[in-house]
Amino acid sequence: MRFNIITLFPEMVEQVMSYGVIGRAWKKGLIEVVSYNPRDYAEDRHRTVDDKPFGGGPGMVMMYDPLFRVVEELRAEKRFEGLDFLTPHGQTFNQEMAKNMAARQVVTLLCGRYEGVDQRFVDQCVDREISIGDFVVSGGELPACMVIDAVARLLPGVLGDDASSATDSFMQAQLGYPQYTRSEILGQSGVPDVLLSGHHERIEQWRMQEAERITRQKRPDLLAGTSGRKKNDPCSDENK
Repeated sequence: MRFNIITLFPEMVEQVMSYGVIGRAWKKGLIEVVSYNPRDYAEDRHRTVDDKPFGGGPGMVMMYDPLFRVVEELRAEKRFEGLDFLTPHGQTFNQEMAKNMAARQVVTLLCGRYEGVDQRFVDQCVDREISIGDFVVSGGELPACMVIDAVARLLPGVLGDDASSATDSFMQAQLGYPQYTRSEILGQSGVPDVLLSGHHERIEQWRMQEAERITRQKRPDLLAGTSGRKKNDPCSDENK
C-alpha cells in the first residue's frame, strides 16, 4: 500500500513513521510512504508556497499553484485515488474510516500549514476533509501520521499477529478489554481468576463481557452507534 503525503515538512513525517511496527513494515516494503513537498513545485526562484490572504487578515495561506502541480503529477503517475485533507473542518476520523482506507491501494493526504489552503484548491481537488478532533495543531503532519498508523496496522503482515488488530478498541464498535501481565512486585494479586484458569472459552467470554462493560461505562455513544461523526457534517455518510 502506498501513502502519498503532501507536506512542507517531509522529514517530520518520515521521522515519525520510521519507528515501531509501522517503521518495520516500511522497511519490509509492506507499505510505502512517499512525501511530496509543494516547494519542489513552485516555479519562482524563491520556491514560494504561501502568500497573504485576499481581504487582509493575519498569517499566510498555502497557494493554489504548487499544490495543483503536485496533484497533476500524481494523476499522471496513476498513483492517485483521491485526496484527503487534514483540517479542523473535516469529518472526525474513526476506525471505520481507517478500515475503508485500508481497502485502497493508494491513500493521499494533504497536510495544511499556516492559516489554511486556498479554498479554490479545496473545492477543485480535495475529495474529503478529515479531522482528528476538535482542537488545533500547527500543521497536518502529525494528524497524517496518526491516520497512516491507524490504516497501516490493519494491513496483512504489518503486525506481528494479524489477529491483534481485530481485538483493538473500536474494531467492534466498543473499547478493548483490560489486560494484565507479569509483575515481580505484585505477583498475581489483582489478576482476575478466570485469566489464570487456562479455560479459553471462559476467558473469551470474560473478555467480551468486560469490553461491553467498559464501553458502556466510558463510551456509551459507541454502543448507540453515534460516535465519530459531527452533526450536520457534509462529509458524513448520511449526507452523501
